[in-house]
Amino acid sequence: MSRVRIGKVARFKVQRRLGTELPGLGKPGALERRPYPPGENGNKRRKYSDYALRLEEKQKIRVHYGLREEQLRRFIRNSKKGAAANWVNKLIGLLERRLDNLVFRLGFAGSIRAARQLVSHGHIMVDGKKVTVGSFVVPQGGKISINAKSLENQIVLQASRAPRLEVPDYLRKESEAEGIVQAIPGTEHVPFAFDAGLFTEYYAARKA
Repeated sequence: MSRVRIGKVARFKVQRRLGTELPGLGKPGALERRPYPPGENGNKRRKYSDYALRLEEKQKIRVHYGLREEQLRRFIRNSKKGAAANWVNKLIGLLERRLDNLVFRLGFAGSIRAARQLVSHGHIMVDGKKVTVGSFVVPQGGKISINAKSLENQIVLQASRAPRLEVPDYLRKESEAEGIVQAIPGTEHVPFAFDAGLFTEYYAARKA
């Protein structure tokens, strides 16, 4: 999984493999009918090594946020700069404030991939200026809005009819087309079960 290229069918498979619904992939229900890993022997009890447990925590973050390994490592390096005692908390603060994630968490798009498409096509503004880079990290106090001409975009309309998640408390939604980052998010805002300790151990062993 060096690259995160996940088609519609594989979205359910990867979530079943990790045993966790990852909201960033969009459509819910991956674990409802078959809450076990894909494959002929998927419903049999699996034995996990310590390495496998740590790897799964890393993969959850990568897949949910749609990151390549090098992208994630770059964010980790940035999170470790300075005297941050809890770099994972700082990392999540950066990942959650990526523009593509904010567009998703505000309910403007049904998945992070769809949100990234809105951003790259010029439908999203930050503090009144068009931003076309999904990885742009919005600062606290930043205002995210949909271009007025883009309110009838099908991605926006579909997401507004069935939001994937509730708006988290670090965001304040001002209207159906505008939201503000009112606080810096942390690990408690990851929208799925996440063990920060296992994640830390995975990268500690690799000196990321």
